[in-house]
Amino acid sequence: MAMLTSALLHCLSAAALLLVPLSTAQPLPWQLCNNTAGNFSENSTYQANIRLLENTLPNNASSSPALFATGAAGTAPDVVYALALCRGDTNASSCASCVKRAFQDAQQLCALNKGATMYDDPCILRYADRDFLANTTDNRGVFIAWSFDNVSASAAAAFDAASGRLVNATADYAAADPARRFGTGEEAFGDSYPMIYSLAQCTPDMTAADCRTCLGDIIRRFTPTYFSSKHGGRVFGVRCNFRFETYPFFFGRALLQLPGPQGPPPASITPPASGQGGTRDRTGRILAITLPLAAAVLAVTMICFCFRSRRTPAQNHSGKPDSTTPDDIESIDSLLLDLSTLRAATDNFAESNKLGEGGFGAVYKGVLSGGREIAVKRLSLGSRQGVSELKTELVLVAKLQHKNLVRLIGVCLEQDEKLLVYEYMPNRSLDTVLFDSQRSKELEWGKRLKIVNGVARGLQYLHEESQLKIVHRDLKPSNVLLDIAYNPKISDFGLAKLFDVDQSQGVTSHIAGTYGYMAPEYAMHGQYSVKSDVFSLGVLILEMVTGRKNSSFDNSEQSVDLLSLVWEHWTTGKIEELLDPFLSRRAPQDEILKLVNVGLLCVQDSPADRPMMSSVNIMLSSNTVSLQAPSKPTFCVQEMEDQSHFYSDAHPRATQFQSTSKSKATMSPNEMTLTELEPR
Repeated sequence: MAMLTSALLHCLSAAALLLVPLSTAQPLPWQLCNNTAGNFSENSTYQANIRLLENTLPNNASSSPALFATGAAGTAPDVVYALALCRGDTNASSCASCVKRAFQDAQQLCALNKGATMYDDPCILRYADRDFLANTTDNRGVFIAWSFDNVSASAAAAFDAASGRLVNATADYAAADPARRFGTGEEAFGDSYPMIYSLAQCTPDMTAADCRTCLGDIIRRFTPTYFSSKHGGRVFGVRCNFRFETYPFFFGRALLQLPGPQGPPPASITPPASGQGGTRDRTGRILAITLPLAAAVLAVTMICFCFRSRRTPAQNHSGKPDSTTPDDIESIDSLLLDLSTLRAATDNFAESNKLGEGGFGAVYKGVLSGGREIAVKRLSLGSRQGVSELKTELVLVAKLQHKNLVRLIGVCLEQDEKLLVYEYMPNRSLDTVLFDSQRSKELEWGKRLKIVNGVARGLQYLHEESQLKIVHRDLKPSNVLLDIAYNPKISDFGLAKLFDVDQSQGVTSHIAGTYGYMAPEYAMHGQYSVKSDVFSLGVLILEMVTGRKNSSFDNSEQSVDLLSLVWEHWTTGKIEELLDPFLSRRAPQDEILKLVNVGLLCVQDSPADRPMMSSVNIMLSSNTVSLQAPSKPTFCVQEMEDQSHFYSDAHPRATQFQSTSKSKATMSPNEMTLTELEPR
C-alpha cells in the first residue's frame, strides 16, 4: 500500500487516504482504524454501546427505502455514533447481512479502536466516538483502488474521455435522485472495450448540491492521477463514492445509458421522481455478463446461430442457466481474451505450469504481461462430456459476485480452444492443505475458523442473498480455493442448480456429486435443496476439526464413517480424541465444541432439522446464541451399495448414478467433479 506524501496529505486537508491497485489489494472488506481516537476496554460501556448499534443498525438500514441508517448509543463520554449505507442495487437481506458483518469485522480488524470505517460490498459502515453525523459533507477517510491493467495505448485517450464523461454523467444522475442519491450508467465505447459501466452514490441525507460537489471533488482529484488509461477504478468514501469498470459489476440494467462518442446526444439524466427511484430489476435474470458456453462443442458462431434461430423468445428470456439469450451472445466480447495472450501467459501451456488434470482438461498457471497471476482451465480438444456443466459454471460464475466465490476473469474460444480464465489462488484448494500431513500445520485454529466462516458466508449469498437462488450440489474441500491469506473461495459450479425465488427443492434422476459429501435425501432419492449444501458444509466442518477426510473411511476396516465416529465421541465427551493432532493443544476447547455442534446440526438426517445458512452464520459468529442439541446422524457411506457404473466412451472418468430398487445410490470410485478448477 503506497505511503502518502506530505504534499498529498496537505492537498486532502488531512483526509485519510489509502491507495491500492485492484489486482494487488487484499479482498474486501477494507478497513480504516482510527488510532488517534484512543481505545476502549474489553467489556466496557463503550463496547456495549457498539454492540447495541450492531443489533439495531443492520435492520434499520435494510428496512429503509434508501438502504441507509444512522444512529447513536449511550451518553458521554461513552456515546458511539454510527452510519451505514448499502449500495442502491442490492436487496434488504444482503444489506442487513453486510452491515452486521461489517460490525463484526470492524471489532476484529480494528480491535478496541473507538473509531472504525469498513468498506465492503455491498455496504459501508463507520462508527466513532465523535458526532460526525451532523456534517453530511465530511468525506474524510477515502480508499482508492484501480485496475492493474492498462487500456491499449491507441485507445487510451478516447477511453479516458469516455469513462470521464460517463462517470460525471452518472454522478449527475445520482445527485438528482431525491430518494436515494444513487445512479448506475453504461456507455458504448468500441471494439476492444465494448462497454464502460459506472456507479455513483451519496448518503441520501445530503442535498443534491452537496452530493454533486462531493462526487465532483473525488472525481476531479483522483481520476486523472490514478485512473488514467486503467480498465477501472473506484473511490470509497463514507459520504460519496464512485466506480467504473469495463465489465458490469452492479445488479440489473443501468439507470443511465450513454450511446458513446459516435452516437446521438445522451438521454436525459433526470432520475425517476421520489418514490420511483427504488424501482430496479431485482430478479437478476438478465445480468449483462452471462455467456454462451454451448460453444464448448462447436464454433461459437455456429452455436450463436443455433440459439438465435431455434429458441423461442420465451425460452430466450427464461433466465435459466441452461438457456442462452441474445444478450448473452452479444455480451461475450466483454470477457473475451486473445489466445495469443493466454499462450504467452502460460508459456504455451508448458507442462511446468500445469496445476493439475481434471476430468475434462488441464489447469495451468499463467502470468499476464502486467504481472497478474491467473488460472487457465483448458477444456481438452474433442471433449464431448460436461458441456452443459461447463456452460452452467461459466454463466453462474459470471453472474455471481462475492468475496467468497471464485471470480471469472475471461474466456477464450479460438482455434478449437475452449479456455476459462479465473483468478489464481496461490494456496490451491483446501484439500491439498488440510489432508497433507505437513501442509496441514499451516492451518492453525484461527485460519480454520476463517475458512469455515468464509465458506458459510459464500453459501448464504448463493442461497439467500444473490439475485439468483442457487444450490451448489458439490461442496467439498477440493472445491474451496484459498488465496494468499487463506481466504476461502467456493469454486466449480458445473453441477449447480438455479431455483426460482419461491422454489424450495428439486428432484433429479441424474444424481451427480462427490462420494462422502452428499445429503441422504439427494443420494437416495435425487431430492436436492439448499439444505443439501448445508449437509455438505457440515461434513466439511467436521473434517476441518478432525483433519480426517470423510471418504477415507470407504473400503477401510472401520465399521463407522466420520459422522458416526464424531457422534460417538461427542456423546461420550471425548471429542478431543478426534482432533487434528496439530490442534489438540492450540485450539480453545469451547470453540471446538461449538464448531462440532454446528457441524452435527448441519448433517441431521432430515433436511427440515438442518439450519438455514443465515442461522449457521449467526451460530458461528455469536458467542451468546444457545445451540440446539443435535441428534444422531444415521446416514453412513457404507450403506451405499456398489452397483454397475456407466462410463462414457469419450471420458471414462465421467459417471452416472442410478438408483436401485432399495433406494441406494451408486458411485464411481473416482470423485464426481466434472469441472474442477484446481484438480489433483
